[in-house]
Amino acid sequence: MTFRLTKSISAASLVLSLLVAGSPARAQDAIKVGWLSSLTGPLSSAAIAENQGVQLAVDEINAAGGILGRKVELLTRDTAGDPTKAVNFAQQLAFSEKVQFVIGPVNSGEGLGATPILAKAGVPNLVIGAIDELIDPVKYPRAFRVINTNRQWITTANDYALKNLKKSKVAVIGDTTGYGTSSAKTATEMLKAAGVEPVYSVLIDPNKTDLTDEMQKAKAAGADVIMPWSAATGLLGRMLNARGDMGWDVPVVGHPALMAAQIRKLLNKPEYWGNTFGSGYVSTSYGDDGKLPAQTQQLVDKVRAKLVTGGGEIDILFWWVAMGYDCVKIIEHAIKTAGSTDPAAIQAALEGTKGFKGVYGTYSWSATNKNGFPDSGMVANVANTFRDGSFKVAR
Repeated sequence: MTFRLTKSISAASLVLSLLVAGSPARAQDAIKVGWLSSLTGPLSSAAIAENQGVQLAVDEINAAGGILGRKVELLTRDTAGDPTKAVNFAQQLAFSEKVQFVIGPVNSGEGLGATPILAKAGVPNLVIGAIDELIDPVKYPRAFRVINTNRQWITTANDYALKNLKKSKVAVIGDTTGYGTSSAKTATEMLKAAGVEPVYSVLIDPNKTDLTDEMQKAKAAGADVIMPWSAATGLLGRMLNARGDMGWDVPVVGHPALMAAQIRKLLNKPEYWGNTFGSGYVSTSYGDDGKLPAQTQQLVDKVRAKLVTGGGEIDILFWWVAMGYDCVKIIEHAIKTAGSTDPAAIQAALEGTKGFKGVYGTYSWSATNKNGFPDSGMVANVANTFRDGSFKVAR
């Protein structure tokens, strides 16, 4: 009798131990998401906006009980725009923290060093750098791009400058970061393929304080449009100031950072933001009725309630917010589709994703195409129509 009771207790204990060690316990383990974000430094404007979207989505998911019963733990690392820091943090997140996902780095120059490390570790990586080199289905099979490609940005800007504005004497301006260097090169190649030889090209240190010399050289070369490829809002603001102080009303068409609210604050005169256009998005453009797409407006309302007192203006580029928000929602979608956080299952889930509707875009990937953002989501915007981080379409 005693033996049978002891045996029964032992069996019950074994079952209980297995249950504790099994799925209910694992369900309580946090899903660790690394977030490589340049929250400080000269390239911080995009990261600060993206961070709002990332944080909001994580908070919403956790408030709703997590993903498959597991809360999301966000491990944010400020790279300060430094590629060396991005590499070190990528190693830390992948090998020490053993995260299940990494979002970022924000800037392409940082991604050039960090993406191979994450690929080696086998960690699924949502890429938000735009240059071509960050995506390779063979070398980086678990790297999936959420942002548009750099070529989509450049194509949008080129089409507007050459076809809408009918300009052909182009000055290409890049900065000396990895992104700026690569983008200026790509932009020049794409212009030449369209039959346009730039009349002036230059790379500028993003911390340079006075761009008068470069702008005077572009004018002397006969440029009828300036096309800058830099995410450094300080540099772009100083470029617009140099143009304005010269009294030169040449159109400026290029990177979406030209439209950032930070630039408005840097301008010597408000009118210096005129005749400026950036590559932008259907999702953050006002229609002819003056309204944003419904999903975008819903997110705007959430962000306003969180960030803005008294119902004031949202003063950050909203497409960055929307993309950060979508990144976390894509992670949720991948885990639910895969039924786990197993890296191979996540890879398969994302490769099988077709038409996943986010706020920033509608995404599709495959085993051979890791660029998820559609061409149809791109549009040129008018910079000085900034309202709540969104814009009118450039006609």
